[in-house]
Amino acid sequence: MAKASEHAERRDWTDSLVFRAMQLGDIPSVFRIEQEAFTSPWSEEAFHSELTSNHFARYMVMVHDREIIGYGGMWTIMDEAHITNIAVRSDYRGLGLGERLLREVQRTAVFFGMSRMTLEVRVSNERAQNLYRKLGFEPSGLRPQYYSDNNEDALIMWAELETSLKGEQS
Repeated sequence: MAKASEHAERRDWTDSLVFRAMQLGDIPSVFRIEQEAFTSPWSEEAFHSELTSNHFARYMVMVHDREIIGYGGMWTIMDEAHITNIAVRSDYRGLGLGERLLREVQRTAVFFGMSRMTLEVRVSNERAQNLYRKLGFEPSGLRPQYYSDNNEDALIMWAELETSLKGEQS
């Protein structure tokens, strides 16, 4: 019985998640998550520049109990969205929140008129690749030595957004 109640409790608090546009005041929290998640994190200045100078950039945060626990960003160009980064705080990983966040990013891309979405992922990051496949992304090529910290290749993945969101379970 404990399993069912744990699931119900988790569903209750995850139903109260708030997704909103990232603001300049969110950068310190986003930067902490960035440092937790990536071996070559973006700087606070990079996020500031994205929010103030890049008219293709769209960033959102995922908030629980007034605390930013995840964020995602993309560039929207013509009818294609390119995921720049997406991450969840380490304390909240393994709860399906990355999937919730990515689905919200996909819905936002459709709202802005995007029909396709792309991203790069480390070839060694099978967990992320599995999530992306679940949400309709398919491998389409490699970017050799893409990651500067260890020269690891990046797998390029693409999704047709209408198809990806059609299979979504609400």
